[in-house]
Amino acid sequence: MPSGRPSLVGLLGLFFLLLIIVWLGVNFVKDPQEFINVFFVGLTRGAVYALIALGYTLVYGILQLINFAHGDVFALSGLIASSVLLSVFGVTTDSGAGLVIVAIAVALIVAMVLASTLNVTIEFVGYRRLRHAPRLAALITAIGMSFIVQNIALAIYDVDYQSIPRLIPNSSVLTIGEVALQWNKLFVLALTIPVLLALTWMVRETRHGKAMRATSQDRDASAMMGIDVNRTISFTFALAGSLAGAAGLLFLLYFTTMRYDTGFELGLIAFTAAVLGGIGNLTGAVLGGILIGLIQEFNEGLAWATPGGDWTRSIVFGILIAILVFRPSGLLGEQTPEGE
Repeated sequence: MPSGRPSLVGLLGLFFLLLIIVWLGVNFVKDPQEFINVFFVGLTRGAVYALIALGYTLVYGILQLINFAHGDVFALSGLIASSVLLSVFGVTTDSGAGLVIVAIAVALIVAMVLASTLNVTIEFVGYRRLRHAPRLAALITAIGMSFIVQNIALAIYDVDYQSIPRLIPNSSVLTIGEVALQWNKLFVLALTIPVLLALTWMVRETRHGKAMRATSQDRDASAMMGIDVNRTISFTFALAGSLAGAAGLLFLLYFTTMRYDTGFELGLIAFTAAVLGGIGNLTGAVLGGILIGLIQEFNEGLAWATPGGDWTRSIVFGILIAILVFRPSGLLGEQTPEGE
């Protein structure tokens, strides 16, 4: 095939991209205030997806393993956080600001510690002895771990949704014309952005981060250079679990309800975000999470020519299929040869 000639797939992709840009442009012109409001909602949802997607991409980056139990760890940690808020502190909509702040801080710590501990346990029990086994064995184990964690949550909390009062008000903190930024969205972004920046700094600059990057490139060479590979992998799982715990609390505070199987769909969406951005790439996971959040809200919130909320899952997982088929490395990932 002559070089430099655009492929049919590339032309189709460009065509659909232009259609999306035109669709977004028409919606913006028809109702710019509503468009911007929907944008902020999608950005907030995408920030939560990004936290979960980072857990997937951290584990994949060091083990080339999709930890399908990650979404269920997220859900269980959110449910535990709800118990801390309701059963331990008994917070209500009438509770004082001081009690609410303390309750949220304690729930965040408990959720992160629980999720980290659970993730490290999953790695030790389920994955460590399968590092040199065929990838299919690790994949089946990951799916099995997902069902185990989900059923633990089901046994503790039953099938009913766990609801908390709206502790973060949805009143406007900033209003420009008809465009409003609510406190609950600002709260999610204010917690998520520092976490993402701190994680990026930690992986790139600290000793643990350098050990993680070295282990992901060559475990045997890292061990020869004095790096404790087992400890580094466990640290990575603990870090991914802490992100899942933080995301579980943020999801609970923003949406106020959670159930034992919430993590199944949210986990798949976050996995799609990680693949879209380039799994194994931290910046790509954040970009993918934000894009998926925007896609979901644009589809469900814009008024002109939207497929409707019933099509959201089909659109999101259609994107996953398209990425896996046409660009497996994702938007920011690098194409690498498959190892033996």
